[in-house]
Amino acid sequence: MDFGVLSTAGIAQKAFLPGIEASGHDVTAIASRDEADARTVAAEYGIEDTYGDYGDLIANADVDAVYVPLPNALHAEWTKRAADAGLDVLCEKPLAVDAAEASDVVDYCAERDVTLMEAFMYQYHPRTERAIALARDELEDVRSVAATFKYRLDRTEDIRLSPDLAGGSLMDVGCYAVSLVRQVLGEPERAYASTTDTRDAGVDTELTGVLEYADGATGRVSSGFDTRGVQRYRIEAANGWVEVENAFDVPDGELQLEYRIDGRRGVETFDPVDQFRLEIDHFADRVAAGRPPRTDGDEAIANMRALDALSESAERGQPVDL
Repeated sequence: MDFGVLSTAGIAQKAFLPGIEASGHDVTAIASRDEADARTVAAEYGIEDTYGDYGDLIANADVDAVYVPLPNALHAEWTKRAADAGLDVLCEKPLAVDAAEASDVVDYCAERDVTLMEAFMYQYHPRTERAIALARDELEDVRSVAATFKYRLDRTEDIRLSPDLAGGSLMDVGCYAVSLVRQVLGEPERAYASTTDTRDAGVDTELTGVLEYADGATGRVSSGFDTRGVQRYRIEAANGWVEVENAFDVPDGELQLEYRIDGRRGVETFDPVDQFRLEIDHFADRVAAGRPPRTDGDEAIANMRALDALSESAERGQPVDL
């Protein structure tokens, strides 16, 4: 599969393009608002065509699909424009600024018969798959899931701090924590959250939230830009627990998963793997098979509903029903 990339964003250069190199697919075109930037990246990765406008790439590049790593507020627009050209779309998370916009994008792509996938790469890592399988098959009566994704954002001028671009820690990294909770517990019925804006930026720089379920189970999520990096989750049940460190944006090297189930304690080790390559391969395989990807439009809408409820709760200062 030949991809076009809309933007020279950091995640494209540091993660997606190396993932492509490790896969059996190619990036043959890249666009940037400054074509000089596109040419610089193209030279490093051997990309044939460069554009100084995203629309020019969509209209003129000979590609099968586009990867959209633009700021959150631009995901919907450029996903739709790619769909208009009949291109399949791998869009960075979150797919849209809210659930209503996500639903509109999903319907738009379905009407044009293009594959749409939200790029939650962590879900394609074998360790994530194993953790979810343990929770599903071996844990009994899961009562809580706690998931955290925080890091120190030192730049003062950053799209993640822009309310106009749908920034904030929940949209940037909290969405991973919410996604993980939902993979284990399903869809919540109520949400409560509190936020802090330590940069006076107009977005949350720290968030703590609770997702409540009909059976009394809870999902605790936290995200932030103001503390040391931490990425972890812990799943607790009547007969044990599963715990993962370095959970989402995984480091190089071996990774571990720890658990204690029915008195049996274990530590499983996972060989290094490029989870972006796995994500790309999954996308291409599902396009070829004409089947929806695991992180498809419906999944994106469901995750966005939970994000919306947490945001609304923080704004209102009270729980919000989903």
